[in-house]
Amino acid sequence: MKPALTIDVAIESGRWPAGLEPLAEKALRAALDGSGYVLSGDAEISVLLTDDARQRELNRQWRGKDSATNVLSFPQIGPDDAIEGMLGDIALAHETLVREAEALSKPFEDHFVHLLVHGMLHILGFDHEIRQEALVMESHETDIMLELGYPDPYDGQEPQ
Repeated sequence: MKPALTIDVAIESGRWPAGLEPLAEKALRAALDGSGYVLSGDAEISVLLTDDARQRELNRQWRGKDSATNVLSFPQIGPDDAIEGMLGDIALAHETLVREAEALSKPFEDHFVHLLVHGMLHILGFDHEIRQEALVMESHETDIMLELGYPDPYDGQEPQ
């Protein structure tokens, strides 16, 4: 039997629109499929849809940065670990997501899906601290977004 990916979406802030769970599942499954990795066994990932205040607390507690941020990823697997068990947690901040989407002239849904794809790739070990790594990660993100039917999230932007 093929390993299963269980996705748990918790909505902590009432600002999030209803019905995002199926979209989150679709985005995370596509990110896994487009990452080049496959599940070694049954796996689970948690998503927290929160607000800027809670995201700021999480960012301060876990990264030492006293600010809200669009997406936080907390991998529970190492770079050489099998892709199974509890993979990690992803947290998205509503106000930051909305503000960024408006600033980028992107629909809310497009930016929501992109941040989930981005977060899932972080869970799987991708990073963007070094330019070469950023180019690889962004290429995966673009391919996944296009596969899902969304535009290139980096179109017109400088790579990180």
